[in-house]
Formats: sequence, structure tokens, C-alpha cells
Amino acid sequence: MAEPGILYLDGAAVRAAMPDVGTRIELAERTMLALIEDADLPPEIGVDARPTGSFGHAMPAFLRGPSIDGSEDLLGVKWVVGFPANRAAGLPTIHAMVILNDPRTGQPNAILDGAPITADRTAAISGVAIRHWGPGLSGTDAHPTRVAILGAGVQARSHLPVIGHLLPGADLVIHDRHPERAEAVAGIARATPGIARADSAGTADEATQGAAVVVTAVSFGPIRQTLHNAHLAPNALLIAIDHATSVHHEVAREVGLFLVDERGQFDANRSAGAFDAYPDPHSTIGLAIRDGVGRPPSGRILVSHLGVGLADLVFADAIVRNARAAGLGTRLPG
Repeated sequence: MAEPGILYLDGAAVRAAMPDVGTRIELAERTMLALIEDADLPPEIGVDARPTGSFGHAMPAFLRGPSIDGSEDLLGVKWVVGFPANRAAGLPTIHAMVILNDPRTGQPNAILDGAPITADRTAAISGVAIRHWGPGLSGTDAHPTRVAILGAGVQARSHLPVIGHLLPGADLVIHDRHPERAEAVAGIARATPGIARADSAGTADEATQGAAVVVTAVSFGPIRQTLHNAHLAPNALLIAIDHATSVHHEVAREVGLFLVDERGQFDANRSAGAFDAYPDPHSTIGLAIRDGVGRPPSGRILVSHLGVGLADLVFADAIVRNARAAGLGTRLPG
């Protein structure tokens, strides 16, 4: 029988109960496959807030589990707000929480700080893309796999253990419009297992030239689609987690394979202008995995994952299980 009340996990408890990097990648892949037919989720429901550029998004999701009584279903919602102006005040620009409900009664049974979940589930989905369509273990001491990250925020840091895990011996280059931020992330990368070398680059072009994997994780803003074909290696894997802020539509139109995490979410964002002039994707990540779609004989691969609430629920469920086993968190009255 479930314990009474609501389990609350703050950021420290979420991080302490977070599964290891290998398990996170497995959870992310499970989520991508579940999106094919086992999940029910609408595109993000959003509102604008003041000051300009601020928003609140609700991401409800439901996942059918294997038990006919519904006991293994997942039901819940992620609520995320963004206030870009907070940066000037030294405050986080994104705040999020994840709420899990009992799938048989609807009673809330857990509330989690969503920020660590957002960071690690996003990086893990990138890991799924690297595992299936990246260069694999092709790097050697003489020719290590070159990886570029554009943007040196939370997402850049969360990607480091995934890169080190999947591409041991990686040569990492990081660019950010604030050089000191790029160098700070490079310093963390140098201490990350699996990353052999890490440097900062003064320009995005310098970072991406010759890179086998490029992760675009810049802050959302008015400057859009600045990364062109000329900046990229011919067979690079591009992982865009910043919508089309970085990757130009000409790149998307000429890739050998274009995948998204969830088609409805992509279509809704394209209708809203977030993917101006982008083509239809070839498939989704989950369908491509299920159907055994590999790297094309030539050409770049673009994987754009926008973030789906289902991933937050899958991660939250695993975190809650670990937290309960370890006695973490605070029990709130139900």
C-alpha cells in the first residue's frame, strides 16, 4: 500500500535520487518508444506573462502500463515557467515542478523540483540520438570524436556525462557568447569521465568545424537560424534542443535524416513560427528506433527534440522509487 500523504522532493533530493547516466539514457529511449502508441499527451499548453518574453507552460501526460488494472500507468503534469529577465538579477530563468498522480485514484502522490529532471532527461534524449545515429566508438587516440556544444548553460553541463559515457575519448569544444561561461563549462568537462579534452571557442564556426556531433543549446531569443551548412561537417549529427534558434532551415532541408521527438509538438511549434521554413521531419525518434533506421549513406542527421512531458513523468517515477528506497524527501499531508 502506498504511503499516506504527498512526497516532496526538492532539488537536492531529486539530484540524490537521480538514476545513473546509463539508466537515464535507457529511460529516455523507453519514453521515445512509448510515444509511438502507449502515451497520451497534447502539445504544450502555454500562456505569456510579464515581463516580455516570460511564459508558463503546462505539459500533461499519461502512459499506459502493462497491468490491466492501471497500477503501472503514469499520470501527471510538468509545469514550467521562464523569466529571461531574471538573469540580470542573478536568479534562475527557468523554474519547474513535476506532479505525479496515482493513476487509479487521481490523488497526487509526489511533487518534485523539475529543474534537475529537465536538465538530465533532455541530455539523455540527446544520448539516445548519439547512441543510434552518432559516430559510436569510432574515435581513437589519434583521431578522437570531436563534439561541439553551442551554449554554456545548464543544458551544456547536463550533456557532459552523457557525452563522456557514449563517446569515450571525446574532444569537446564549447562556444558561448560569454567566453567566461564557455571556459567554465570546459573546466567541468575536463574533469568529466570519458572526455579526454575540452576547450572553449571564440566563435560558433570555430567550434563546429569538423565536429562529428553538434549540440545546439543556446538561450531562446530573437536571433534565429544562424548555423548554416558551411559551418558543419558533411556527415555531422546535429542535436537541436533550442528549436530553430541555431540550425538554419537550409540545413534542415538538406539533411539525410531529420527526426523529432513528437510530431504533434513539432507541428504546433512550426505553426507558431518556431520552425519557419522547416520541412516535415522524416520520422520520430521512437519510430526510427523501432523500424531500425540507421545512418544514411551520406549527409547530415538532424535530431530536434523539444521536450515532452512524458519524459519528465518517466524520470520522476524512477526518481521517486529511488527516493523512497533511500528515505529521501519530505512527506506532506495529503
